[in-house]
Amino acid sequence: MTRILVPIMMILFTIGCNGDAIHSETADGVKAENAQIFIRVNQVGFRANDYKIATVISDADISGSAFKVIESKTGKESVSGKIVKGPSGWGNFPFGYSVDFTSLKKEGRYYIDVAGKKSPEFLISSRNYITITDSLLKFFKIQRCGPTNPILHDVCHLYDANKLVGELRAGGIDVTGGWHDAGDYTKFLNTTAFTTYLLLFSYEFNRTRYENDSDKNGVPDILDEAKIGLDWLLRCNYAPGKLVIQVQDLKDQTVGWRMPENDTLRYERPAFAGIGKNLVGLYSATMSLASRIWKDRIKNNEFSERCLNAATNIYAVRNSVPNVDKNPIGMYQDSRFWGKLALGAIEMYNTTKKQEYLREAQTYADSAGSDYWWSWGDMNALAHYKIAKHVPRFSDYILNNLIAFNDNRNKNLFQEGTVFSWGTSHTFLGIALHAILYRDLTGKNNFDSLAFSQRDYILGNNPWGVSFIYGYGEKYTKYFHSQVAYFNGGYFPGGVAAGPAPKAILDGYNIERKNFSYNKFNSADVLYYDDRNDYITNEPTIVTNATAIFVFGNLYK
Repeated sequence: MTRILVPIMMILFTIGCNGDAIHSETADGVKAENAQIFIRVNQVGFRANDYKIATVISDADISGSAFKVIESKTGKESVSGKIVKGPSGWGNFPFGYSVDFTSLKKEGRYYIDVAGKKSPEFLISSRNYITITDSLLKFFKIQRCGPTNPILHDVCHLYDANKLVGELRAGGIDVTGGWHDAGDYTKFLNTTAFTTYLLLFSYEFNRTRYENDSDKNGVPDILDEAKIGLDWLLRCNYAPGKLVIQVQDLKDQTVGWRMPENDTLRYERPAFAGIGKNLVGLYSATMSLASRIWKDRIKNNEFSERCLNAATNIYAVRNSVPNVDKNPIGMYQDSRFWGKLALGAIEMYNTTKKQEYLREAQTYADSAGSDYWWSWGDMNALAHYKIAKHVPRFSDYILNNLIAFNDNRNKNLFQEGTVFSWGTSHTFLGIALHAILYRDLTGKNNFDSLAFSQRDYILGNNPWGVSFIYGYGEKYTKYFHSQVAYFNGGYFPGGVAAGPAPKAILDGYNIERKNFSYNKFNSADVLYYDDRNDYITNEPTIVTNATAIFVFGNLYK
């Protein structure tokens, strides 16, 4: 449940791996005695026109070997060809290859065969991804805090917060509600605003895709969930120009695993005041966008005005606050602010049509530049996308990112678009998000294959052959670092694991693991553990799910 305290995106790693014993023939007929071969593929599958790549790792040179894509039902060969040697191996598997079966268009269930070794089965279907966004959204009901009708646990933390740290006035403050950030029970304004914004943005970007209203209350499910975030964010604006930036501190991680309703610290959950240009931007962006949606779609002018008033009073202090807030325990600590401030300015313009906001947005966005990353702290692409709707040149900043991601992908066996980090799954999903934004702005699909390759990595085309999304794929993450999941027998719909992390980061933390089932596929530099104690590789977060909801809802727009 510990969060990263140091920058991670500058660490670079090389790729390497391990496999099952078989006897096979190489292309020149030399017998590869006891060769271990593993085939990795997106286990959920593809649509007919998708870019379709699988990866083969082996401890023996099997260059030139044939691959066959077999229809599971009939046993008939559908596509065949030669495996292509990749740029490297992985870990203990010095030989890596790719299998390109993009030409296969026929719907059905298939597997890939290389030298007698079979891949997991996968589907080619137009309906592969219909349910995944609903599952990802369900995760947020598990994370709900306070009197918000959560699932898999009871109502909890009804006394947030017993005191407000950083404010001279005495007494507590009502900051009940919102979402628990991850596997622990802490709440952060930075990640809650990020998450809420992305839920709103997903709806605005493709309203038809997100109109599902499962409880028939007249409000799309995604906006019902965003309202959980909005209500909490409004409570956090406890006075004009003032924000609560966090509820609870590191004590949360000292009392052992428990269900949230049984939290022994329920009366000891302080709130912390703080502010910075980074939070001014992200908060005002979220509330401005909410104001438009609640006015246009929900027809609730009163709530719309509340949101816009909150956005306006926070944005007004942008020039009188520090560049970044100071997080009290070092978690989710921003180091930059221009991108978030640019997003706030452009959303204020989109809501009010005041030209000064558009001018400020351009100035801030040029200062932000391309960030070549995606995370809760690196989201410049959203500001550049929104501004590019008015000033097209801003799409070039997104293009810069995509060119760099694509160059990295072409150097890596598993087509990772950037280096590994704490939160690899989130970053790779963010790369796909970039490609979707650029396609929408320009009508060009030249980065679609980049987006598909990052999706495929998350769903099984990775060294461990595991889908990092609970319940999707033949083999998926099961032992999440989530207290609620643990006390529900591992059941965790919509959970997304953080994914593999650099050894250089993992070595900085003392984690007592029990599950080493994927050890043979760990390299010297990059490791993944499906272990409930591993808060670096196996913890879910609200920000990852928010990005995933956008990506899986819009890959095929």
